[in-house]
Amino acid sequence: MSGHSKWANIKRQKAVVDAKKGAVYARMSREIIVAARLASGDINANFKLRQAVDRAKAEGVPNDNIARAIEKGAGGGASESIEELIYEGYGPGGVAILVRCATDNRNRTAGDVRSYFSKYGGNLGDTGCVSWNFQERGEVLVARTASLEEETLLSVALELGADDLDSSGEEAILIICMPLLVPTIKEGLTKQGFKVVSAEATLSPQSTVTVDDKETARQLMRLLDQLENQEDVQQVYANFDMDPAWMQEFLG
Repeated sequence: MSGHSKWANIKRQKAVVDAKKGAVYARMSREIIVAARLASGDINANFKLRQAVDRAKAEGVPNDNIARAIEKGAGGGASESIEELIYEGYGPGGVAILVRCATDNRNRTAGDVRSYFSKYGGNLGDTGCVSWNFQERGEVLVARTASLEEETLLSVALELGADDLDSSGEEAILIICMPLLVPTIKEGLTKQGFKVVSAEATLSPQSTVTVDDKETARQLMRLLDQLENQEDVQQVYANFDMDPAWMQEFLG
């Protein structure tokens, strides 16, 4: 499993600290509002909305909060002030970083993102400077359990439409598919008794940068962590490989 996928896995498994729940709820609500506004408030017909709701539920956002966010997005009104922004740049070691945001204050978001890049040895770039290196794909993460048989998992996943399987992870196996097939594969695997850890459409780097200097790795993780915790940031994507033990150490 590549570095960016290991990093994403570690992030998924980190517990939400109680003190940060308010910020997490607000971030998830903004993502839901934007998704509902861009298409519709029907979770069955709007894949982006379904994915946003799944992420919100995984973070423990109450159903009432989710319902209110969908209503705001589908009905306009308060949602009109929220816009999607994408920032691109390079972090320590020349790692490409793409940041997706949903914000009601463009100046605040831009100022925060720019300051984080500057503080931790990165450079915020122009639109398009790194996005060419990322391709959208679906990723379904399946936990390794005592009863899991890789051949069976591969067979079931392929029948459901998956493109590939990455079994290099110690705790989970990554199934790669087309973004629109994520819900189908998640549901199919769950029905077959597999434990799905996460399922989402994401951006995967086409080439990666190996970070083999520990101090550079530390700075990179600090930058990514700061970006992840900014209230307007929805997702952060990066194209690095590094020792997974360093990731655990720096994000622990």
